[in-house]
Amino acid sequence: MLIKDIKKSDYFKAMDETFLTELLHPENEGVEMGCSLAHAVLSPGKKSLPHRLKKSVEVYFILTGTGVMHIDDEEGAVEPGQAVYIPPGRVQWIENVSDEDLKFLCVVSPPWREDDEEICP
Repeated sequence: MLIKDIKKSDYFKAMDETFLTELLHPENEGVEMGCSLAHAVLSPGKKSLPHRLKKSVEVYFILTGTGVMHIDDEEGAVEPGQAVYIPPGRVQWIENVSDEDLKFLCVVSPPWREDDEEICP
């Protein structure tokens, strides 16, 4: 059985400038799974940098805070309990428009790889 505790996880500043911890990744955990799972935090008033995953699908699941999700030329308000589907190759970024941390889960399939992600101008 594999159980990961978010309270014991180390966060780092990700390429897109969110604070992130990888909760489950098959390469780190030595398990077979078709996705990776991370927890992201974005402070009030902050925005992630526009970026894209070239080949992977990503899903954000909003836990706390409210934000605006941007995918290419579309944007939409997001709040706790909502899931956002982000197709591969699309420019994406999220902004925190609340006065609390915007916290969300990031599910990437196939599992996230550094060479699949790029910051966009």
